[in-house]
Amino acid sequence: MNNIEKILLVGNPNVGKSAIFSRLTGAKVIISNYPGTTVEFTQGKLKLGEETALIVDVPGTYTLEPTCKAEDVACRMVKEGGVAINIVDATNLERNLHLTLQLLEDDIPVIVALNMWDDTKHRGISIDVKKLEEQLGVPVVPTCGLSGEGIKELIERLPQAKARSLPVSSDAQKWEKIGKIVEEVQKLTHRHHTLLEILEDLSIKPLTGLPIALGIIYCAFWVVRFIGEGLIGHIFEPLFTKLWLPLLMKLSTLLGEGSFLHHILIGNLIEGKIDFSQSFGLLTTGLYVPIAMVLPYILSFYLILGLLEDFGYLPRLAVLMDNFMHHLGLHGYAIIPFILGLGCKVPGVLATRILEERREKFIAATLLAIGVPCMAQIAMIVGLVGQRGGKYVVLIFLILFLLLIIKGLVLNRFLKGTSPEILVEIPPYRIPQVTAVTKKLWMRLSGFLKEALPLVLLGVLFVNILYTLKIIDFFAYIFAPVLTNLWGLPKEAISALIVGFLRKDVAVGMLGPLNLTTKQLVIGSTILSLYFPCIATYMVLIREIGIKDTLRSTIIMLVVALGVGILLNSIL
Repeated sequence: MNNIEKILLVGNPNVGKSAIFSRLTGAKVIISNYPGTTVEFTQGKLKLGEETALIVDVPGTYTLEPTCKAEDVACRMVKEGGVAINIVDATNLERNLHLTLQLLEDDIPVIVALNMWDDTKHRGISIDVKKLEEQLGVPVVPTCGLSGEGIKELIERLPQAKARSLPVSSDAQKWEKIGKIVEEVQKLTHRHHTLLEILEDLSIKPLTGLPIALGIIYCAFWVVRFIGEGLIGHIFEPLFTKLWLPLLMKLSTLLGEGSFLHHILIGNLIEGKIDFSQSFGLLTTGLYVPIAMVLPYILSFYLILGLLEDFGYLPRLAVLMDNFMHHLGLHGYAIIPFILGLGCKVPGVLATRILEERREKFIAATLLAIGVPCMAQIAMIVGLVGQRGGKYVVLIFLILFLLLIIKGLVLNRFLKGTSPEILVEIPPYRIPQVTAVTKKLWMRLSGFLKEALPLVLLGVLFVNILYTLKIIDFFAYIFAPVLTNLWGLPKEAISALIVGFLRKDVAVGMLGPLNLTTKQLVIGSTILSLYFPCIATYMVLIREIGIKDTLRSTIIMLVVALGVGILLNSIL
């Protein structure tokens, strides 16, 4: 086996495959969807002497007899051929060896990476690696993906990977054989729980886990906002105002205000100047929205998300929230897009990819788009409405939360299908490694820029065309009676609704100069949270759930916003 063309990283979920993959490939990776599915996988390259091998991070699977889409994709990838590096959690040998035996039965060249080797010492687990090699008949290498221990030996022993062609046995026979193997190679000694292990127990039990979850989410948001606002104020805002703005003003003079190219590239001048929030040009608002407004929050969110992932907390949060989320037609892992959406809806919608079923993705995306305000919008509502009294801020967010639950219950009731059960391995807590978190952050940021930036530019161009053709003015004329007669808002509020299609926090701020009553301010802020998401989110919605489902979601948005506005105007 001198010429290895393809290497498959195969293992159960949460066994450290991503860390091993990162060690083998470095930063140059490609994230793709498996053909005909929404299941993602990552691939990269490894230099083996004079040859280069393709490495594929196969979706985590417990079995080669698929029970879900991700496992089905994993099985198909394995059947397509290649050398399998079977990543095994050394602290959970019995559970992981079931997949190992299935790989050996399928006549696949296998080498076993006994990962999380460092944790075995902390847990009083002793494994005789040589005996395990003899029992399995394939190479076994102890590794630690986070520290890099054993990776060099794993690469050196890749040519020794073997195909065993074991006779196919039933599940009962496999478990009996696994029991004998574990009894032969593994010994356990008593040891006291560490602080991390005590925290593991506390964070999974509802009585203590829910307060811990609230505390972690609160701290995460505080850190995300601190980092995001710091990046905007000290890096991105100065880059646009001090470096990019003077160049655009020269270009504006060169093109001439009012020309077609000026309108497309620069947009409208506000009082003779470029306003990155309102000019609507491709080079002004088109770049400012995704880079200066969205990217800082995405960077900070993905950083915190990566830390929580590598620490091992997210599976526990998913299990804690699973029962509640099932009532909304989702399973526990859907809490991740909602948490991301509270920072910025763009990564929130992108994160719905972790949901396999189309029904789940539609419910999650619709709930995100209607009634989950982003961090910037939350800050503006607190600042503007809070001047009239904290109880009104609480009222707005209480309304949004109740609507989120009601909409979820209704969608779960009337959409065909069921919510899948959550099947997730709970990993032990581990201290995240800086290099692993940094590489994961870079992969996600580059993915966002490649996917979302073109969509935002396309959306801004679309809004530009609507303005040029006076279609926006037509909509303003059509919907003015709705604002005044049904929602009790002045007709001038239409400008805030239009701007809200691009930037929600600015739209909320535009309600300030209108001298609204407290009732009108509450209604206006609530409606701005319920109707169309910003254009960046809207374009990503089309990409993730398709035009047909986006239109269905849009109809729900309009009906909910119209009904809630009328109801609030009647009872407040």
